[in-house]
Amino acid sequence: MEKENVKKGKKLMKIFLDTANRELIKSWIPTGVINGVTTNPSLLSKEDPDVKSVLKDICDIVKGDVSIEVVEKEPEKVYKQAIQISKLAKNVVVKIPFSREYLPVISQLTKEGVKINVTLIFSLVQALLVAKLGVKYISPFIGRWDDIDVDGINLIQDLVIMQENYGFESKILAASIRNVIHLQKSILIGADVATIPPTLLDKVFNHPLTLQGIDKFDADWKKLGKKNLFD
Repeated sequence: MEKENVKKGKKLMKIFLDTANRELIKSWIPTGVINGVTTNPSLLSKEDPDVKSVLKDICDIVKGDVSIEVVEKEPEKVYKQAIQISKLAKNVVVKIPFSREYLPVISQLTKEGVKINVTLIFSLVQALLVAKLGVKYISPFIGRWDDIDVDGINLIQDLVIMQENYGFESKILAASIRNVIHLQKSILIGADVATIPPTLLDKVFNHPLTLQGIDKFDADWKKLGKKNLFD
């Protein structure tokens, strides 16, 4: 089913790093595969207490979008903090949790040109509502559905179909990716972005068969007794 919904001629899927650790981000940027970063209060709680400094550093390190989440709760305060966050850097995307009381805030912010990532999306209808408001990213959570024994990847599939049916410009950002299978299915279905923890990305690079293949090639090369390829 996933293969049937791959978008023909679509741009390559973007990969965001799901972390607020500046050193990890710096280590991944040279690979050329990281297009952006997503942060949240839980990730920031593991880093330097000077949150503003951490976030500004990340925005300087990363050329692509950096999602920064509001922590205020009252709609008026969410609006004010979203404006404040948006001014940190040109590549900032303000992350706001889905809530009925925040919809007027999100609507106003998008009208004012603030890039919004609506997070904690768990249903097709939730996604439809925020897509109608013109948000830049919609973040459905895969892993948290799996936590209650529901296949979360189905939600990604539903959102991609919705996007194709109605021509929404909002991008589908697959979040809460817990394993390689989640990532692979998100790719096949046609999500626009996948945000991935660094530990999971390490697993992709350190595939045991790839490592075994390298060891085999090295061992066979040594049998030739040569120092370099063109001796």
